Amino acid sequence: MVAEDDEKQAELVRRYLEREGHSVAVVHDGIAALRAVRNQPPDLLILDVMMPGTDGLTVTRTLRNGDGPPELTQLPILMLTARSTEDDLLTGLDLGADDYLTKPYSPRELMARVRTLLRRACGIHPQPGPAPQVLRAGDLVVDPLRHEVTVEGRPVDCTPGEFDLLTAMAGDPDRVFTRPQLLDRIHGSSGYISARTVDVHVLNLRKKIERDPRHPTRLLTIFGVGYKLTSASSAASTEAAPPAGDPVHRGA
Repeated sequence: MVAEDDEKQAELVRRYLEREGHSVAVVHDGIAALRAVRNQPPDLLILDVMMPGTDGLTVTRTLRNGDGPPELTQLPILMLTARSTEDDLLTGLDLGADDYLTKPYSPRELMARVRTLLRRACGIHPQPGPAPQVLRAGDLVVDPLRHEVTVEGRPVDCTPGEFDLLTAMAGDPDRVFTRPQLLDRIHGSSGYISARTVDVHVLNLRKKIERDPRHPTRLLTIFGVGYKLTSASSAASTEAAPPAGDPVHRGA
């Protein structure tokens, strides 16, 4: 689904998507986007930030807060924005968007991002091979095949970007990952994405998997290096440095 108030721009995106074999629905404002995705959830939402009435940020916040069918909390969202400052872009990611492009953008870049998000959301792997194994890090379990995450047996809803980050870390628990390493797992080697994107995903994940997000015991900050997902039980783990708090605003 494409939500874009500029009709010419929306038509251009629709044509490129249809050339790649996708069925495309187009709406031109945020209210129509919310109504449409609730009635018939798409596989991917391409969402313009600046729309009349209800803007793209509000649409994202509404969907991620569970105001609709459960599957919408994991709906891949690709934001299109004319805002180029880092704070504006991080706001979209903080609300739950999975990726973004700033205008003007290359249609080829847009199609590449669409393919990547759909491949992750649908569990499609570019190379054939054995089915991915269930990954465990203490009481956190990641099932790549079913695209499920549980903590202490409790299901956790993750966006595709958050899920990719957890999958990378749960596949090698207790390993310290740098931000560039995690960024490559989430978005690939793209110069359009800031390394602070990782901090936003970590902050959001801590809200979902930690008992006390300000004093994490599972997803730890290794100061001056990056992050690790501990394999120890949450009760026995301690932060590897002073409390991490909000890594985005600490410049960690």
